[in-house]
Amino acid sequence: MTDKPSVLITGASSGIGATYAKRFAVRGHDLVLVARNIARMEALAERLRIDTGVAVDILPADIADTVQRGAVETRLREDAKIGILINNAGTSLAGSFIEQTTDDIERLVTLNTTALVRLAHAIAPRFAHVGEGAIVNIGSAVGLAPEFGMSVYGATKAFVLHLSQALNLQLGPQGVYVQAVLPAATRTEIWGHAGVDVDTLPGVMEVADLVDAALVGFDRREAVTIPPLHDASQWETFEAARQAMIPGFGQSRPADRFLANA
Repeated sequence: MTDKPSVLITGASSGIGATYAKRFAVRGHDLVLVARNIARMEALAERLRIDTGVAVDILPADIADTVQRGAVETRLREDAKIGILINNAGTSLAGSFIEQTTDDIERLVTLNTTALVRLAHAIAPRFAHVGEGAIVNIGSAVGLAPEFGMSVYGATKAFVLHLSQALNLQLGPQGVYVQAVLPAATRTEIWGHAGVDVDTLPGVMEVADLVDAALVGFDRREAVTIPPLHDASQWETFEAARQAMIPGFGQSRPADRFLANA
């Protein structure tokens, strides 16, 4: 074990989660890997133990399942060594909204939102009590762009962004850092779940580049990190416009443009 906080990573068997595991191991952090694919996690864990000397625990779980997720929540509440949570697990769906089944939509929403918020809630009180800790929530630029046509997936990622920003405002004064990471198209297995051949897409970012950029934002303590956005002023302008509207929401009467004689 190291003197640095341990990092619990969901969706850690491949892609973004596995790359986060590699990067934090190199930084000297012990790890707790959470995913369904035990064989992949065991192979990754063994390699990281040999290459970096950190301790790696494996916690197999489908966090969309209430019982299995409960074991992860308990670990987050009770393991005082865990000081960073990477909420990475997520999925997508093939087809349009009317083509997707209700059961598949429910599982998507459960994994992308319910599981994420429950894991954050499991660990946030302990972080706030000790006055330190970090939660990284992997969202998506799709959450800002309904034009992409990924209706339910995009909605779950909009939820992740809002939750992350709200938690950063609420928990930041108590020493807890919350980061939302918004990838765009990234070369991961999620495209297969959506029925898309990733090699047919333009501008696909490699996972290593995505995670390395996200970690720069993490080290800078950015509230929102958008690795593919080259012009940071666009996000700053977007945020300024959003915040400028807030004082106008507190009104006792509708705006004049909604009056019958307007």
